[in-house]
Amino acid sequence: MAVTETSAEIMRWQVNGTTREAVVQAPDTADSGEALPLVLSFHGYGDNMENFQYTNMHTAWPDAVVVYFQGLERSRGLRGWVTEPGGSNRDLALVDVALASLKERFRIDDDRIYATGYSNGGGFTYLLWSERAEVFAGFAPVAARFRDGVRPEMPRPVFVIAGDQDRVVDFTDQQEAFELAIDVNSVRDESMECGNGCTLYGAATTAPVMVWVHHGAHVYPRRASEGIATFFRRYGR
Repeated sequence: MAVTETSAEIMRWQVNGTTREAVVQAPDTADSGEALPLVLSFHGYGDNMENFQYTNMHTAWPDAVVVYFQGLERSRGLRGWVTEPGGSNRDLALVDVALASLKERFRIDDDRIYATGYSNGGGFTYLLWSERAEVFAGFAPVAARFRDGVRPEMPRPVFVIAGDQDRVVDFTDQQEAFELAIDVNSVRDESMECGNGCTLYGAATTAPVMVWVHHGAHVYPRRASEGIATFFRRYGR
């Protein structure tokens, strides 16, 4: 089977008077007219879009358009994301503007739009589930937790990756998050093993929760992107 090549470009948007940007990795076949899946990817606190490309989501799913967003500066000049609702959320506004623009630039499959993020970016991924669930086909937060006021109501496929030795985002907080996801999706009574440290809840439903607990600390594990891409491929909106 031929390997799909991707190419990168920087896209910029004006959002409430602020220039926002992202690295967009798209298949070289993006102009063929085929509707493409879209993955929105959000880096951790203090990171940036260029570096977060090395999670290689675009390599794991070369047939998708993958967008690595740049967070705005927060405390101490470090870049990150708003993870709680309320007020004028600059990052939710970014996603709204970027989605409209990306749909003009590429032919995006509306039923295959996904969000993933690491740490602070994972917290924003949970916020997107709470505030924009109708837009997305699935979510994959890594090393993240729900912040105050973030309570999704619409079941969606979710893949949670958590490290039981995490001391940055305490594992108990991550566990609370995936337990809430299981309850929101009403899949607690149906579970099966799906690999080392992996449990799949609600395999026969349209909104399963996959939980992979590894024995590492606050890291983005090797092969995480491959696992996320595999999960996303299985579920459309």
